[in-house]
Amino acid sequence: MKTKLFASAMLAAATIAFAPVTVQAEDAHVAPVKEFISQNVEAWLTDPVVVGAIKEQNAKTSGLDEAAIDKLDKEWRAQATASDKPFVNEVLARELSKFLMEKKDGSQGMITEMFVMDAKGLNVGQSDVTSDYWQGDEAKWQKTYGAGPGVVFVDGVEEDESTQALQSQASVTISDPETGEPIGAITVGINLDML
Repeated sequence: MKTKLFASAMLAAATIAFAPVTVQAEDAHVAPVKEFISQNVEAWLTDPVVVGAIKEQNAKTSGLDEAAIDKLDKEWRAQATASDKPFVNEVLARELSKFLMEKKDGSQGMITEMFVMDAKGLNVGQSDVTSDYWQGDEAKWQKTYGAGPGVVFVDGVEEDESTQALQSQASVTISDPETGEPIGAITVGINLDML
């Protein structure tokens, strides 16, 4: 019994001793990702294409309740992998989506995806098809738009299934340049292997 108790205590001590190292290793990507966002993304978040598209959608979606948002999200999810996807194609055809596609293409592989969300967490524009339309229940929206202006949230590291590259998503609150008030957010996928 004493041997089992001793072994358990040693295991617990080892776990505690190595925990900070694991957290530090996982968080090593945060500073370089924030620097990349600061130097390469934040400058164009006040572009009239970005701000105008968010404001326009906020005016349309401000009155949506949870049931209406769920309906839109279910419609999107059903179409995301379907051959016939009018809703998805309409969003991808928007000026903002084309703007994001150009920025992604210009990053030479550093940016893996981008999408802009409105004040409800609904997609306004995107470089690639997302699996869902509503991001309002996720940290990428809650820890940016929900936290106020000037916030950058960097998520954990994931391996892209198709490319095997390590990536992380950075999300940023987008504010109205005239008022400073948050109007939406953007999520940018970063290829960590190129950082």
